[in-house]
Amino acid sequence: MKRFFFWSVAAILLCGTFESWAQNNDVTLYFSPEEMPDLIKCLPPPPDTLGSDFANDIMRYMWGKAQRLDSTRAALVFRDAVWNYDSLFAVFSVPFGLEISKDGTPEIYKLLINSLSTIDQTRVKPKAFYHRKRPFEQFNEHMLTKYEEVELSGEGSYPSGHSQRGYSVALLLSEINPDNADTLMARGYMYGESRVIAGAHWQSDVEASRLCGAIGLSRLHTSPEFLAQLQKAREEFQRLTGALSPTDDASQFVNLAEVIPDAILEIRYYGTYNFVGTRVDGYLEPVALLTRQAADSLRAVSEDLKRQGYRIKVFDAYRPQCAVDHFMRWGADTNDTLMKQYFYPQVPREKLFELHYIDERSSHTRGSTVDLTLFDMATEKEVDMGGTFDWFGRESHPDFGGNPKTGKYKKNDRITAEQFHNRMILREAMLRHGFKPYNEEWWHFTLKNEPFPDTYFTFPVKTLR
Repeated sequence: MKRFFFWSVAAILLCGTFESWAQNNDVTLYFSPEEMPDLIKCLPPPPDTLGSDFANDIMRYMWGKAQRLDSTRAALVFRDAVWNYDSLFAVFSVPFGLEISKDGTPEIYKLLINSLSTIDQTRVKPKAFYHRKRPFEQFNEHMLTKYEEVELSGEGSYPSGHSQRGYSVALLLSEINPDNADTLMARGYMYGESRVIAGAHWQSDVEASRLCGAIGLSRLHTSPEFLAQLQKAREEFQRLTGALSPTDDASQFVNLAEVIPDAILEIRYYGTYNFVGTRVDGYLEPVALLTRQAADSLRAVSEDLKRQGYRIKVFDAYRPQCAVDHFMRWGADTNDTLMKQYFYPQVPREKLFELHYIDERSSHTRGSTVDLTLFDMATEKEVDMGGTFDWFGRESHPDFGGNPKTGKYKKNDRITAEQFHNRMILREAMLRHGFKPYNEEWWHFTLKNEPFPDTYFTFPVKTLR
């Protein structure tokens, strides 16, 4: 019951264990309650019973009672009153343009669950602090949704939890499908109005809750984990709705050898020494292509590393979608184990998709991702990184053997301090010049401000004329 939920959450917050509650319910919070904005400091207090603002609340309450006579609108009130995430997502699936479910849209679902659970934390303090009496209690009248009365009686009215959730989900879905933002936001607005019509909340409760949703979402935008999940949700929506924009337009790409003449190119997917064991579809020449912006940033990386005695060695850059499709076909053929001992001796073939070693979309296909290592100019040898390119295993993770944020090595029997340090030399140079790392592969970096974050290119890898 909602009332039980409210007081349970309040108790959890007071004990400082909301994070544990979320983990037990398969939720990842982007921020703890203490890290989220304090709405008592952000919001004005609810209107007192003597002012003009409260007079408006009363007028809107009367308006809401009149709206109950409209059977269609009343039916929406009952639908909007259901207090669980799946019902909420069902309400917004129509204006969103896609049914939202845990199985059908896992990335979108994960974003919404984690985001709303994080934002939900913020309303608990002001509800308990102001403990405002609800309209149906104030007038000693029944709500339209009478079944809620027992649960809501005695619970604070300001701000509205339903309205905060409804407006928050409208904002989130508008970021995934901006073409439907007007419809989504209109439904989010209506979702709050349903609580006025029901008699559960005052108009000022609802208006404050819309601000609560916006404040919460603005905080989420400072979380790298949220932004990464938002990107996954966008890509999932585009894939499922056919909104992806694959293109064979190579006009914004450059030959990396022309931008960085001393870069060493060993394009593995043009040859046979790769996890597939054959030349990959779409690789017509052993060249590296990147967007102009990514190539310029990589040139700055190269100049930085040369001052330290290194050249860059590139294994892969732009990758056409047909190459990714080739990987998918290869991954589905569990009988092909030709290169298993070289690249994935410890990973069962049936786990390659589950562990995301193979995905149907790759950041490489957007043109601003590069796989590379270091070449020592003094020894004229590839630098020992304690692992090979495209090794499917835990040893390839940047944090294997140490903390990449601090650069501190953690002794183990698989990677030496020198090997870990070599990885950090590459990583730090890439970060200094605008690239972001990938948590699964020490060699993989993507330009932070990539110019085509939603475009998947299809032209083949060959020298651009």
